[in-house]
Amino acid sequence: MRARAIFLLAIGVVVIALPAIAFAATCDGGAAGSFEEVRAHGGLAPYLTSFGAGFATSLTPCVYPMIPIVLGIFGARGTHVSRGKAVALASLYVLGMGLTFATLGCVFALIGQKSGTLLADARFVIPMAILYVVLAASMFGAFELNLPASWQTKLSSVGGQGFGGAFAMGLVGGFTAAPCTGPFLGGLLGFVTQTRDVIAGGSLLFVYALGLGVLFFVLAAFAVSLPKSGRWMEWVKSGGGVALIVVALYFLRPIVPALREAGSHSFAFLAGAVALAAMGLGAGAIHLSFHDRRAIQLRKGAAVAIAVVGLFGVIAWAMAVSRELPWIKNDEPAAFAQAHAARKGVMIDFGATWCQACNELEHTFAADGIAEGIAKDFVPLKLDVSKDTASNQALQEKYGAETLPAVIFLDDQGHEVARVRTFVAPADFQCVLDQAAEKVRARANKLSMR
Repeated sequence: MRARAIFLLAIGVVVIALPAIAFAATCDGGAAGSFEEVRAHGGLAPYLTSFGAGFATSLTPCVYPMIPIVLGIFGARGTHVSRGKAVALASLYVLGMGLTFATLGCVFALIGQKSGTLLADARFVIPMAILYVVLAASMFGAFELNLPASWQTKLSSVGGQGFGGAFAMGLVGGFTAAPCTGPFLGGLLGFVTQTRDVIAGGSLLFVYALGLGVLFFVLAAFAVSLPKSGRWMEWVKSGGGVALIVVALYFLRPIVPALREAGSHSFAFLAGAVALAAMGLGAGAIHLSFHDRRAIQLRKGAAVAIAVVGLFGVIAWAMAVSRELPWIKNDEPAAFAQAHAARKGVMIDFGATWCQACNELEHTFAADGIAEGIAKDFVPLKLDVSKDTASNQALQEKYGAETLPAVIFLDDQGHEVARVRTFVAPADFQCVLDQAAEKVRARANKLSMR
């Protein structure tokens, strides 16, 4: 009977989650502009996308620090909790996360585009990275992140105040997962900052939390049957610790040039990164313990470091572009002077280190045929607006590029001929590029005939 119930639960999760994930993927949740297109479909489309994005996020390192905690709440640490009560606790836990994310959506809607610049502000990024490293140390057993004894007593009592404790833990769990925005949550938050719609922001982020909570409902159903805490739990925590350090490095990329510029899109670099990650994991990054004898501790420390370098290398490979355009960076007069002399147009790319869709566009620029087309008819000008300064705001207002990404095609006199407002695949970008180039060449022919 129990096996049948678990099987039906698994089928239900697949039936609900997979269509949502597929819809989110086809709509490219990584770009705020693409999510605007999803919302234009009306009906449940944006909420289905949010739900699928939340479930996809639940499969990332965002939730690793919470897994051992929620397993304890739902019955995997010796507390006698029935399956029904475990699911009830999970419901309140997810409701707490929903409140956290709904608040996050409302806040982003209120503060608008300035929210993205936080990810390029060392005053925000460094404390966030430190928090992740501290959480990683806890995962490795350096110390225990325990609630006060009175709270633990309430949680173990399941009824009454215990449910309130699960709700409170959900609030904390939401804060733990919130910084790991990734492409999906980044797209949702980017959309919210553009619309400044508090109701839409709160409700979409709440549904996102429900998608993220599917994993915890599954954990609640299985936790009663899982073996009690043991070596398997330590392996899970070590895996979470490695992932958290990698996430910390990822957050530091926008403010640390060495991390931002590390990596190559070559196969050799990827193979080396994968080999390092495998070497570190095989040497004991997961299965060894820091509570063992000194030699084992040193071996695990080295293994963790090697695994982190390898995994971050894989991320760096994925984010590196195959080739770099001959950008003129942050120098408008030079770009237009060169364009006027060569009778070319100017392609302005407004970007920021914290803008995920902007980074994805770099791969589009480097695609075969597109890089050559840009160089043939345009002078590429990159304007970095990562920081919220008066000069950057003036540039964005001048070209109507208050939201990112923004790629603007101009002739040599500064007249706009085309614009891209969101991430687009190479094929779609090629169409825009061809239309813009045709207009620029037509103007150049007119001038040559005078």
